[in-house]
Amino acid sequence: MNHCRVYIFLIISVLLVSCEDLIDVNLNSANPKIVVEADLNDLSAKQVIWVSRTVDFDSPVPSEPISGAVVSVADSKGRLFSFVDKGDGQYVKEGFKPEIGLTYNLTVSIQGEEFKSSTKMNPFVSVDSLAVKEETIFNEPYYFVVLKFEDPKDVPNYYKYDISVNGGGFKFANAYNDKFNDGLYVSHQVADRDNSLEVGDSVIVRRQCVAKEVYTYWNQIQMLNPGSAAPANPTSNLSNGALGYFSVSSAKEYGVKIIKEEN
Repeated sequence: MNHCRVYIFLIISVLLVSCEDLIDVNLNSANPKIVVEADLNDLSAKQVIWVSRTVDFDSPVPSEPISGAVVSVADSKGRLFSFVDKGDGQYVKEGFKPEIGLTYNLTVSIQGEEFKSSTKMNPFVSVDSLAVKEETIFNEPYYFVVLKFEDPKDVPNYYKYDISVNGGGFKFANAYNDKFNDGLYVSHQVADRDNSLEVGDSVIVRRQCVAKEVYTYWNQIQMLNPGSAAPANPTSNLSNGALGYFSVSSAKEYGVKIIKEEN
C-alpha cells in the first residue's frame, strides 16, 4: 500500500550583513522531528500508519523510519485497535474499518514520549456525475477530471482528492471546502500536481470527506509556493510538536480514461 510522503520544509533564515562577510549556514542544526502519516478510511479493512523521523538536510534519505513504536487508535465506542509494527516505519491493523460519525483518538508512543491526535469521521457526500474537461492554457491542452455533486446545506464540508495515473501510486491532488458554495450544486476539478494528464491516461480519483483540521493541513500544502524563500511546515493536528497528520475519512474511488473528443 503506497503512502503519501509528508511535505517537510526546512526554514532557513539568513541575515545579510555585508557582501564581504562569509555566511556560515548550518543545515544540520535542526532537531529531528517525529512524523506521523495516518490516513485511515473505509475503503478497506486494512489500515496503515507510517512513523518516521526527519533527517539532516544533506542526508541521502528523505526520512528515517521508526521501529518499536507503540501505535493505537481508540474510537468513541470504547474499542481499542492496536497496530502491528511491520518494519520500515509501517504499522498495520487488519480487520479495522472506521465507522461514520465516530470520533477516533490516535496515540503513538516512542521511547516514553507520546504523540496524540483526535478526529471525527464525517459522512460521505455522493457524486452525481464524472467527466473529463479539456482547457487550453498558453496554447497547450490541459485535462481535468470533473466531479459534480450537491453539497449538503448548512453543514461544513471538506474534501480531499488523491489521484493515481496509469496504475501508479496515489498522490495528493486537491483540497476543497464549501465556504462559498454551501448547499449548491458544485463542480470540483481534479488533476495531478504537475498538470501532466494526457490523452490515453487511465486515472483513478480518490475522494475523501475529511475533518476541518485535515483539510487545513492539505490546503496549506496546495497553497505553498515552491519558489518561496522560506516555506513553512503545514499545520499538524498532532500533539507534542510532531509533523504530519491524523485523518479518518469516508472515501470512494472513481475511474476514468482521458479521451479527446472529436469536434
